[in-house]
Amino acid sequence: MAGFGDLVQKAFYLGVGLAASAGEKAGEKLSDLRSQAQKLADEMVTKGEMTTEEARRFVDDMIKEAQTPTVEPSTNPPTGEPRRIEILSEDEEPKSSETKEVDTMRQQVQALQEELRRLKREL
Repeated sequence: MAGFGDLVQKAFYLGVGLAASAGEKAGEKLSDLRSQAQKLADEMVTKGEMTTEEARRFVDDMIKEAQTPTVEPSTNPPTGEPRRIEILSEDEEPKSSETKEVDTMRQQVQALQEELRRLKREL
């Protein structure tokens, strides 16, 4: 049983080490972002494009935005199942509505090409 305790202790230390490492990397990225935003703000102040107060707010806003997690809205709520993908082989015929759309687009492209040729001749 002593081996199991050592294993649990090592797993715990591994988790703590990984968390500390991730925290350090995140801190480095955040400080890099702060310095880059500060440089940009300083340049804009030098050029007279913003005031020092606006520059301070700009840097603070950039840091706040970087710290907030982004959650992308999903059109389909997760169901726990993988998303189904329909694969068509080249031999399969497209649906009739798709064929009509493709034909319409081809006609539009041909009409635009003819218009372009006509305009080139006029020049």
